[in-house]
Amino acid sequence: MNVLCIGGGPAGLYFGLLMKLADPSREVTVVERNRPYDTFGWGVVFSDATLDNLRQADPVSAEEISAAFNHWDDIEIHYRGRSVRSSGHGFIGIGRKKLLNILQARCEQLGVKLVFETDVTDDQALAEQYQADLVIASDGLNSRVRTRYADTFQPDIDTRQCRFVWLGTRKTFDAFTFAFVQTEHGWFQAHAYQFEPGMSTFIVETLDSTWKAAGLDAMSQEDGIAYCEQLFAPWLDGNRLVSNATHLRGSAIWIRFPRVICNTWVRRQALPGGRSVPIVLMGDAAHTAHFSIGSGTKLALEDAIELDRSIRAHPGDLGAALHHYEEVRSVEVLKIQNAARNSTEWFENVERYAAFEPEQFAYSLLTRSQRISHENLRLRDAGWLEGYERWMAGKAGAGAQGQAVPPMHLPYTVRGVTLKNRVMVSPMAMYSSVDGVPGDFHLVHLGARAMGGAGLVMVEMTCVSPEARITPGCPGMWNDTQMHAFKRIVDFVHGNSSARIGMQLGHAGRKGSTRVSWEGTDLPLPSGNWPLVSASPIPYIEGVSQVPQEMTRAQMDEVREQFVAAARRAREAGFDWLELHCAHGYLLSSFISPLTNQRTDEYGGTLENRLRYPLEVFHAVREAWPENLPMSVRISAHDWVEGGITADDAIEIARHFKQAGADMVDCSSGQVSKAEKPVYGRMFQTPFADRVRNEAGVATIAVGAIFEADHVNSIIASGRADLCALARPHLADAAWTLRESARIGYTDVAWPKQYFPAKRQLETNFERAAAYAQQVGK
Repeated sequence: MNVLCIGGGPAGLYFGLLMKLADPSREVTVVERNRPYDTFGWGVVFSDATLDNLRQADPVSAEEISAAFNHWDDIEIHYRGRSVRSSGHGFIGIGRKKLLNILQARCEQLGVKLVFETDVTDDQALAEQYQADLVIASDGLNSRVRTRYADTFQPDIDTRQCRFVWLGTRKTFDAFTFAFVQTEHGWFQAHAYQFEPGMSTFIVETLDSTWKAAGLDAMSQEDGIAYCEQLFAPWLDGNRLVSNATHLRGSAIWIRFPRVICNTWVRRQALPGGRSVPIVLMGDAAHTAHFSIGSGTKLALEDAIELDRSIRAHPGDLGAALHHYEEVRSVEVLKIQNAARNSTEWFENVERYAAFEPEQFAYSLLTRSQRISHENLRLRDAGWLEGYERWMAGKAGAGAQGQAVPPMHLPYTVRGVTLKNRVMVSPMAMYSSVDGVPGDFHLVHLGARAMGGAGLVMVEMTCVSPEARITPGCPGMWNDTQMHAFKRIVDFVHGNSSARIGMQLGHAGRKGSTRVSWEGTDLPLPSGNWPLVSASPIPYIEGVSQVPQEMTRAQMDEVREQFVAAARRAREAGFDWLELHCAHGYLLSSFISPLTNQRTDEYGGTLENRLRYPLEVFHAVREAWPENLPMSVRISAHDWVEGGITADDAIEIARHFKQAGADMVDCSSGQVSKAEKPVYGRMFQTPFADRVRNEAGVATIAVGAIFEADHVNSIIASGRADLCALARPHLADAAWTLRESARIGYTDVAWPKQYFPAKRQLETNFERAAAYAQQVGK
């Protein structure tokens, strides 16, 4: 096999040496446009796990790389005159030039042909020249090969919002250091770490708008560096910042990071001589990951390792090997890129967290990628995390003085109501009422979950009239019979648990008059359908659902008063909390989304107009609901459809409801249109709660694929939301809060008195386990 690597960065060099190591008879050539031992940039970062992979792939070069590494465990964050330091993070830094020198020397030792100072403009001609059987396009971020065959590779390049400059300094840092400086133009941040004795990388980053406002776009390279030296003088101790990109002029050293994703990584190309050769993307040519998680070089080297493994595993079948390589690496890269996206967005939005105290700001930074969670931080630095938990507990007035309390168990007070913890049983449609009346099923369902440890239990969407129901099985609050049935449940919850119970009021609108879910979700009733109303006469499912009537002003008045009457009954039943359902395409949501509101009157058009009627209903209900009791609103923070509501809109929606008197915003998304294309994943809707909370300045409830205590603790501790609502986990386990608390070793929970024997047995089990661990020396 003849192998040609276009590009002599880490990916091309490492793959070249691995190919030669596996079979010395192979002809392997690496072509690089720069001179031997030239490079740009400063230090690069690995994890301990990457070094282990290098040791397995080539122990010789791994040993030399390992000897040149600078290792550190600490992260230090400087923010608003304070320094916060956490340990146990395990980073390794090495100079990019040193790494390439090691790989170049190893290639030469193994007989890899290195061709320097050759700018490849025609990959096909070069492949023909070297009679290549396999071409590796490792030609970097601005890959010519990727661009030439864009029709196959289908690159998606997202140029991010920040500018950054990659500098060096002789100031040595004993930790991976983040420093934040607020200027009149906006925030600047530095990412700094030592990569060899006497030398550190020093990356300065800021929003493009801040960069321009500061005048950096018009400065010379020297003046721009001097500006950074002045900004970060407190951490440089008189040392200069230096650039090794002298080939660039003016502000060209400041770049915007391009996130690269390719749909495919392999192309089979016919050469001028008639042969067909596969061209394979590797490293930055195939993908990029933001420098803030330090994974670009890691990904490049691990690409090379995986393709080598794939070829070994499929002897004589290069096509199968390449298919396996693309299949395996694309998944692994996606994981890293998702984490990198989260990290990138955090640094693009430092202002969002500027109101945080240094302790919480540091926690938010450490967990920004979502790869590091609350319990993962405990594994890394238990002392720091327990100190942070004590700090949070002190702020919340929880536990004994100086006690560390998991964030999910911090109390939360809204108006006159205090929740014992931050766990909420989300409203879940059960379709088990008769004529809108909840029965024994609801008593058991809601009562069990109240006794299961949650701080707040919400009843499913309860309808304000018979015509407001989704299905005939939905509960209602339009008559006293329903009110008394609910009072029975509320009294049970209050009498047998320390949980609070809330009611969610709603109107199905165009999504009403359908079958219960197990008979056909969203399908109209076989018979007995009632007329529907909505913001506009648009059916939920074209050709299937009923076409609703566009609401008249008289109908708006009628429905508003139905909400008010239901709220008064909810108070009479003894509920502690009220939520107005303005999400998921139901009636009030249909006014908010431009996908469902095409009115031409004062209730259509701009977002402010579309909010007019939902806010009118909210005002009326808030006035009817006792002043000392909280009221929240559930919104769809994203429609997941082009032209629909976005997260930016959600912030404005939340601000309007806050001004109207909403205490919290419950941030759900979607279910407004059947054309939606949600991006699912764990905690996938939490970013909406984060943005609303920290940009609109209103407390939020996070919901969606939250299913572990670790998730709840991470969300609350990082200030991304104030409560976490869980649906499916509570369907599977009514005592989810108690069980998850026990799983993380926290037994100081307000157990229902009926559970005392079980609680004591649990504590005994923990005591026995602890005694055994001590006995065996752990």
